[in-house]
Order: sequence, then C-alpha cells, then structure tokens
Amino acid sequence: MDSSQRISIRQIRAARALLHWSQDTLAGASGVSAATIKRLEARDGDLGGRDSTIERLRRALESAGIAFIGGEAAPGVQLRLPATLVATLQPDELNASNDE
Repeated sequence: MDSSQRISIRQIRAARALLHWSQDTLAGASGVSAATIKRLEARDGDLGGRDSTIERLRRALESAGIAFIGGEAAPGVQLRLPATLVATLQPDELNASNDE
C-alpha cells in the first residue's frame, strides 16, 4: 500500500497487536502523543487527523516491520522480518528458532 492510501483505525490496532505494542509504545516510536493515538483509536473507519500525524504513525509501524496490505477492498496488515535480519539469513536458516 503506498502512502497516498488511507489507513484504517482497525489496521493501526492490528499492527499494534502484531508488534505487541501499547499505545504508549506507538507514541514513543512515532512522536505522536499517546492521548492523540487514544483519541484516534476511539473511533472506527479511516484514520483521521492531520496528514503529518498519519504519516508519522505509518512510518513508525512500517519501520517496525508492518506492511499495510490489501488496499481499499480488503485492508489489512502483515508483519515482515526486518530487512537487516532477512539479509543475514540463508534460506536454510529460516525456521522457528530465529523468528522474532
């Protein structure tokens, strides 16, 4: 999903759940206040707020390994291995012992 597409509140909640992040953790990673995140997540639908706020939330989650997938038809999130870890692993090393 490119940055011009909207993110839903459900995607933010799902991304936090995949990362085991609290609202406070997301606030620290994004620079968006915990109070703002709480207010935004209290609603449903598209993530509201300023474009700069949405972009900071998106960047923080994507930096942690979240991919926003599916577009408007079937929005979702996926947790991906960090590129630094993928680059260091050989195909035969990809197993449950090195899952993060």
